[in-house]
Amino acid sequence: MEYKDLEVFVLLAEHQNLGVVSQLIHCSSSTLSRRLKRMEEGVGANLFDREGTRLRLTEEGELFRQHSEQALELWRQFKLSVQRQASELQGQLSIYCSVTASYSFLSELLSRFRAQHPLVDIRLITGDAAESIPHVQSGEADVVIAARPDQLPANLTFKTITTAPLLFIAPVGLQTVPELLEDDIAWDKVPLVLSETGLARTRVDRWFKKKRLKQNIYAQVSGHEAIVSMVSLGCGVGVVPDLVLKNSPLMNKVRIMEVLPELEPFAVGLCAQNKRLNEPLIAALWQTVMWE
Repeated sequence: MEYKDLEVFVLLAEHQNLGVVSQLIHCSSSTLSRRLKRMEEGVGANLFDREGTRLRLTEEGELFRQHSEQALELWRQFKLSVQRQASELQGQLSIYCSVTASYSFLSELLSRFRAQHPLVDIRLITGDAAESIPHVQSGEADVVIAARPDQLPANLTFKTITTAPLLFIAPVGLQTVPELLEDDIAWDKVPLVLSETGLARTRVDRWFKKKRLKQNIYAQVSGHEAIVSMVSLGCGVGVVPDLVLKNSPLMNKVRIMEVLPELEPFAVGLCAQNKRLNEPLIAALWQTVMWE
């Protein structure tokens, strides 16, 4: 049985739900169920009692959970000892972030890191900012650059690099959204272009709920960059972090709206699993942030 199987089993034991874990490791529930069955065949015992996608550890499963955690910890300690014996840090460090984060401040951060640790191979994964936390929870990425969620999972540590205001933006030509020309904007009629998921969407939803208004959603998209594009075309009003707007080639085609109350800004930074903070590569990157 591979160490990756043990990591998946520990996630199953923690969440006890096939659906939740399948999302964390980006596979279907049926694929994960087959993987679990192969593990049970290898062990020679049922590790979970199943009820739909819900799971409950059997006695054998609890013993295997303890074994898995011990084996993974020994494996991590072994890798740490090997790395510490090397005269220079080397190995691969995987980092997940949005495209905007990759060129807004990751470039400077990695420039300093690479100057200090030239033998470390950086594997950069870019994607939707809303997927950052799941990537580090599942272990698919060693470190992620993310906005700090309202409730940070207990097994993660966050190190703030900067703060980013969250802005309402509208097309430069307000005539494409005539609702904005009124002295008293009827927000329940304004077409909105919003993120499908993520912290920005949560805070926009909360803003409308406090005002007791329904949202008139024109489009829901994946990624803040697409919001700027659609707003610049006159599709409606969007909400994006100012980091995204400042680095957008369409910045001059949208305007920032003064809206009260202002949305709570993002705290943007590095996030990693608590148990991995002492690993040399992650610790070195963490130290680079502390020098800012």
